[in-house]
Amino acid sequence: MYELSVTRLIEADLAKVWDVFANRTNEWWCPMPWRAEVNWGTRQPGGLTHTTMFGPDGEKNEHPGFILAWEEGRRVAVTDAIVGDLEPAGPFMIGVWELIPEGSATRYIGRARHWTAETMAHHKDMGFDEGWGTMADQFKALCEA
Repeated sequence: MYELSVTRLIEADLAKVWDVFANRTNEWWCPMPWRAEVNWGTRQPGGLTHTTMFGPDGEKNEHPGFILAWEEGRRVAVTDAIVGDLEPAGPFMIGVWELIPEGSATRYIGRARHWTAETMAHHKDMGFDEGWGTMADQFKALCEA
């Protein structure tokens, strides 16, 4: 499997962490000074999601996606390989975000799974570690506030 991942132990209970994940996504989804508008859509497998990321210099990146899994309070998986009315696209990756209780804390794991070693290497070269790491730090800070 061609996977990149980031993990954080968040000192907050699962209910709070899930609430920040699902309902306050726009506050942590992009490394600042970028910002995101995340629309999770119907929040169920087969639903469409759409994220728009805005850069500090007027950049705008659109990211349509397809929800593969929506397990309330536990896990979300989306892909850019399917968009619209089951139209093939990309593919670049499958994003999987998991929340796992660990005592009174919660383990956050963000995974980017790729079809090929080349696309994984490209994602790493794009700044995966810094970008997703910063997002995870922002997410952790919101959950622990």
